[in-house]
Amino acid sequence: MSSLPLGMIIEGLVAVLLVITIGYCFTLNSRLQRLRADEEVLRATISELMTATEIAERAILGLKTTAAEADKTLGSRLKQAETMSHTLAEQVGEGELVFTRISQIAEAARSAAPQREAVTRSDPYVAPTQPEPQQYAHQAAGYGQAAPAVEPERRRSSRASDIRSAAAEATARLEQFRKRNGAAA
Repeated sequence: MSSLPLGMIIEGLVAVLLVITIGYCFTLNSRLQRLRADEEVLRATISELMTATEIAERAILGLKTTAAEADKTLGSRLKQAETMSHTLAEQVGEGELVFTRISQIAEAARSAAPQREAVTRSDPYVAPTQPEPQQYAHQAAGYGQAAPAVEPERRRSSRASDIRSAAAEATARLEQFRKRNGAAA
C-alpha cells in the first residue's frame, strides 16, 4: 500500500482547487462580458432617451409660444368683437330712434291726410300742403334708393322686436363666449 506522501496529496488538492478556480474565473469572465455588453446597450438607450427628452422640451417650448400667440390673437379678436357688439347695440338704438321718428311722421301724415282732403273738398283753390309719399317715389329711385312703402304698425313693431331679439341673442352669445374663455383661462 502505498501511501502517497503528504506533499503529493497537498499538491493534488491545490491542483483541483486551481482547476475549480480557473472554471469559476471563466464563468465570471463570461458574466462580466455580458454585463459590459448590457452596459453598452444601456448607454445607447440612455442616449436615445436624452435625445427624445430634448426634442420633447423643444416641442413644449414651441407649443407654449403657439399658445401665447393664440391667446394674444384671441384677445384682440375678443376686443374687436366686443367693440363691434357695442357699436351694433348703439346703431340698433339709433335705428330704433330713427324708426320711431319715422313712425311718428307717418302717423302725423296719416292724421293730416283726412284734414287736407276735407279742406281741398270744401275749397278747390287750396293747394295741398304736404305731398303724398308716392309723389317722391320716382325721385328716390333716381338716387338709387327705393321709396319706403307705408307699412302697417304691426309689421314695423315686429321688425323692431326682431332687431331687438337679434341684438339680445348676440349679446347673450358674447357673454357665453366670455364666460367660456374666462373658465378656460
